[in-house]
Amino acid sequence: MTPAAAAALSDAFIRDALAKAVSIRPARIVIAASTPDGAEHSKYFRRLARQCGAELIDQGGGSLGRRMARSLEPFSSDGALLIGTDTPSLPSAMLATSLDALSSNRVVIAPSLDGGYYAVGVHGAMPPIFTAIRWGTRTVFDATIERLQRAGIPYTPGPAWYDVDRWADVILLAAHLRILARTRLRARSSPCPETESVLVRLGVLHHDS
Repeated sequence: MTPAAAAALSDAFIRDALAKAVSIRPARIVIAASTPDGAEHSKYFRRLARQCGAELIDQGGGSLGRRMARSLEPFSSDGALLIGTDTPSLPSAMLATSLDALSSNRVVIAPSLDGGYYAVGVHGAMPPIFTAIRWGTRTVFDATIERLQRAGIPYTPGPAWYDVDRWADVILLAAHLRILARTRLRARSSPCPETESVLVRLGVLHHDS
């Protein structure tokens, strides 16, 4: 994909993720982002935060684990679910399932099909699962579960789903959305309308006429 196309798709992923977060009506929504000058100074993220009534924090630098821990820790005592933006077709009901599970579980972790996870929730003290993990590998989820078990921390898995990291995943997403468009009732909307619109505009997704 060209840089412009990738940026458009990334923007769509973010908007669809925020729309899902709004739809399940959590107590609060926080956007954790990174920009060279700090997310709080980003016109883009400030505008998104205003549009969905969210707070905005900078997740800082470092490894993925460090950034996730930094985003979760200020809110974990009351319970917080951290989701990625790369699962655009995830049904809102599945996101709600993970959030609901957090009320009675210390850790909720929802696996992605590539061996990682797309959501992690913590209720209480932060668990030791954000360091010494080989991020970006197929062993992330298993290694995290092993760390939880070794520490004796109870957890519950959320529903599994696929994320979109590579071009092959984009093709899978387009095929999935085309099937959904064929089968869904007219009254039901797309699980990711912003993403679907961009994929159509880029010529990646073609609906039956």
